[in-house]
Amino acid sequence: MKVLRYGQAAAVLSIAALALTACGSDSPTAGAAGQPTGAGASSGVSGTLTGIGASSQKSAMEAWTAGFESVHPGTTIQYSPDGSGAGRKAFLAGGAQFAGSDAYLSDEELEASKQVCGPDGAFDIPAYVSPIAVAFNLGDVKELNLDAPTIAKIFKLEITNWNDPAIADQNPGITLPDQAITVVHRNDESGTTENFVDYLHTAAKDVWSYDVSGTWPSDLQSENAKGTSGVVATTSSTLGAITYADHSAVGALGVANVKVGSEYTKITSEAAAKAVEAATPVTGRGPLDMSLDLKRDSTESGTYPIILVSYHVYCASYKDQATVDLVKSFGEYVVSAAGQAEAAKSAGNAPLSQKLTEAATKSIESIKVGS
Repeated sequence: MKVLRYGQAAAVLSIAALALTACGSDSPTAGAAGQPTGAGASSGVSGTLTGIGASSQKSAMEAWTAGFESVHPGTTIQYSPDGSGAGRKAFLAGGAQFAGSDAYLSDEELEASKQVCGPDGAFDIPAYVSPIAVAFNLGDVKELNLDAPTIAKIFKLEITNWNDPAIADQNPGITLPDQAITVVHRNDESGTTENFVDYLHTAAKDVWSYDVSGTWPSDLQSENAKGTSGVVATTSSTLGAITYADHSAVGALGVANVKVGSEYTKITSEAAAKAVEAATPVTGRGPLDMSLDLKRDSTESGTYPIILVSYHVYCASYKDQATVDLVKSFGEYVVSAAGQAEAAKSAGNAPLSQKLTEAATKSIESIKVGS
């Protein structure tokens, strides 16, 4: 398996050889310069921490790794952006100390986590909040207005040309080409797919009849690619293509303003943050878990509903104090104001609210040594 290393030289390691060791204890806190300082910065925390998961977190993980390793030179953070599904599977198999996932653990996965994490299992912590762009390649056209039913019909392969009246009527004054639409979707199990399909399933339920899943519907096959970078690259090289991807990764592609209520909302981190504020906790979870149900069909002005809340999945307990200390130290930095600010500079994500940060820190602080 190819493991991407951020802040260090690239290395290739197998899952079986991942070093799950660490030493030290104190966790970093935010300093005036936006970096972890204080006790955690000089505590001697060291060791290797390995995560696997969501490709949407790639840029944020680069920033978190650089920020954390700069004040903990004895640490190495390894993160392989293989996709949310791959990350959860590796974590549940004991191949990583944490997973990055654009979808929270299912009830079945929570139960399975007890095999590797002990009787209290694993829990989900929001780490990265970002809007999912409906991104397209129409040359000089960089912005379009689209409502949920139109988006659903495009990705359901029912609207097949860019000058279709359903698109043109929402975009007066824009000359749309007589150009075939090429839908580009993820071909790997993806939390981004699950979040996007959840939006279609909720906001365009009269059009989108498919169940919510991290795997794209098998009878809607078109152009496809692996990972965020794959669908963006394919769309960028295909005139007339459209895809869904983390907004931070779409580069020069055009993006859609999404209709919410009677208005079209531009895609911004502020609009994504507003959508998170309207979310509610998932019921029936353990006391440490912070999974969120998102309101995809919101009509509140200024809310962008196609968002992903990407989680870090941790064990409630690890087998030794050294691992506990390193996991807690890094995890608390990620959700801190400093960690969120560093990620936002590089990934353009919406920082966690103070309320979410405080709750996440409290949950991470509860990680302990167990069997």
